[in-house]
Amino acid sequence: MTDIDQLQQQLEGQSPRAILKEALSRYDNIAISFSGAEDVALIELAHKLTDKLQVFTLDTGRLHPETYEFVERVRKHYNIDIQVMFPDAAEVEDLVSRKGQFSFYEDGHSECCGIRKVNPLRRKLATVDAWITGQRKDQSPGTRNDVPVVQPDTAFSTEEKPLVKFNPLADWRSKDVWDYIRMTEAPYNKLHEKGFVSIGCQPCTRPVLPGQHEREGRWWWEEATQKECGLHADNLIARS
Repeated sequence: MTDIDQLQQQLEGQSPRAILKEALSRYDNIAISFSGAEDVALIELAHKLTDKLQVFTLDTGRLHPETYEFVERVRKHYNIDIQVMFPDAAEVEDLVSRKGQFSFYEDGHSECCGIRKVNPLRRKLATVDAWITGQRKDQSPGTRNDVPVVQPDTAFSTEEKPLVKFNPLADWRSKDVWDYIRMTEAPYNKLHEKGFVSIGCQPCTRPVLPGQHEREGRWWWEEATQKECGLHADNLIARS
């Protein structure tokens, strides 16, 4: 396996483009996880570096209409295939039959996110050697402050199949992302024009007020330190 600590030291402080270029050169079977503005910035950067760009997204079945339109605009704008990962229908049926459509308001979002997001992600990551995310250090109070630009994926690796995770935008702030989107005229989710900053499933996302942190619009009924859906939480906890 690649000496990730050495690679982290090599890439620390490098530009997102340089980090992406290194990631794409080291791994043929590598994919970008796409859902939001940060990921579009990554696609905008990466599609100029390779003609074998692999992109996937998670369709939980509870997304906003604007999000589905956004995914389609990105697909057409870059003329790329976007693999859509769906949750297991039997798992969703069982959850809804037992607890109804909105159980997460009562007992937390982890069970629903596990079924609708984490399990489909696990299926996808079992087929690649590395993946690329749009995580930023300033995205979530108390949970993402220590995001490295590259790390072993402790959440989704197995003994038989180690997995590497790249976070090229770790040192960018929201303003850097949006400056880049405006400069390149990249597509974005129209919900951003309605006060939404961090966008997830429709029942669990709302606009934020001026001065509020972007993650305060996600799972607003829970503590700020719990605002992770499980896609990155184990990796973050492992470094805390």
